[in-house]
Amino acid sequence: MAIKRYTASQDTTITNAFASSLITRGSGSNMGESDILEVFSIYGQASSSSIEKSRALLQFPVTTISTDRTAGTIPASGSVDFYLRVYNAEHPFTVPRNMTLVVHAVSRSWDEGTGLDMEEYVNDGCCNWAASATSSEGETAWTTEGGDYHTGSYVAGSTLPFYSYGMAEGTEDMELNVTALVEEWMAGGSGARANYGLAIFLTSSQEDGSEAKSFYTKKFFARGSEFFFKRPTIEARWNSANLDDAGNFYLSSSLAPAADNLNTLFLYNYIRGQLKNIPSIGTTGSLLLSVYSGSTGPVGSKIALPVGGNVATNNDINISGGYVETGIYSASFAYTSSAITKVYPVWHSGSIEYHSGSAMTLKKFNNNNIDPNPKYVSNITNLKSKYSRDEVARFRLYVRQKDWSPTIYTKANSAITTEIIDSGFYKIVRIADELEVIPFGTGSTSHTKMSHDASGSYFDLDMELLEVGYAYQVYFAYYINGAYHEQPEVFKFRVE
Repeated sequence: MAIKRYTASQDTTITNAFASSLITRGSGSNMGESDILEVFSIYGQASSSSIEKSRALLQFPVTTISTDRTAGTIPASGSVDFYLRVYNAEHPFTVPRNMTLVVHAVSRSWDEGTGLDMEEYVNDGCCNWAASATSSEGETAWTTEGGDYHTGSYVAGSTLPFYSYGMAEGTEDMELNVTALVEEWMAGGSGARANYGLAIFLTSSQEDGSEAKSFYTKKFFARGSEFFFKRPTIEARWNSANLDDAGNFYLSSSLAPAADNLNTLFLYNYIRGQLKNIPSIGTTGSLLLSVYSGSTGPVGSKIALPVGGNVATNNDINISGGYVETGIYSASFAYTSSAITKVYPVWHSGSIEYHSGSAMTLKKFNNNNIDPNPKYVSNITNLKSKYSRDEVARFRLYVRQKDWSPTIYTKANSAITTEIIDSGFYKIVRIADELEVIPFGTGSTSHTKMSHDASGSYFDLDMELLEVGYAYQVYFAYYINGAYHEQPEVFKFRVE
């Protein structure tokens, strides 16, 4: 599970636009209960130089994000990215083409209010456009009309105190990496910006009339929208794939780069069905991995292993392991003993043995009879027809090459082993309208990359991400020879 979504805890639109009379401005109006957020600039409507502006304010439950980090639900800083996701709302009016939206951190608290009217601006109250000089008692009192925003930079590699997002057509969704801002919100402490949310509005030249034209109107869905997947969210993304080579264990070769010679093994410490840290190891203690030969279990002496993939030096019988996440540890090494083709991993601390793994059968890098463009047949072996929204489901794949034909001996004597897909990804689509609710995460975050172990590929899916009462389809894509290949098989399930 490498995606977690946090829906906005409050949002509203603030504006100084004129009502239909073109006499009264809506500066004191509130739209906090509306299911739409609106951003625009209207030039020259009431007079030749009049300007009307509208901005969207949003706040997210950063305390919940921090709590999830403490609990290990999301990774530590530096291992996760946060994306602001706000969705376009279609409407019958004009849309502002070739616009640039900016995202500023708000510098003081505000209340979304209970107003609804976005046409005549009849619902007065907090939060609104007005500054303290004209703000009524009980309303948010901005120091500056249109809201108060931080001026210092929080954008990595930039001196600007805001993010920007260009839209050519005016109908695009916004998907913006705001990791630096969210991390600062969570860090707290002296000098850090408190979480008062953020604002979305047009860049200054497009908002203040400098371009002598209107940018009307960009609408987004608000948190009160009936459309589950259109509500504004902060989306945490990270690569949670554990690539365990227990079923993909290779003999080191001088033909392969050092990184490809490394085999990585994982220890999963399940206690009563839950992953728990080993008490004596914790997150920083010393954990060692050794491998043994044997026919039915580990016997004899430890096999010497080269460290770091260097097949010529640094032979050692104990490989240092490390903490990955709660209850999971790993170690990497190259294996050079071609005479011993079946080995057993043993995890220990030197004096205490923690776990003895199953046999691993040695594979060899083979340049003969290689199909550079293999085709696969995939199946989810544990798929259920229905899932509950409060569960995290693990989907396991069986994969084999297409047109594979076992011998009679293989059929009679062997359990059919699965192909290990080194780089596989999944996506989830709602069947009713073919909406990609979780697209392939093949970018820099690789947040839909699948794990693999001795039993094959798998991924965990938090059903909380999906709306109940709908059926969904799972698709797979495998990265083969520099390209992504979407697989033909589709698997269906329903969330109740």
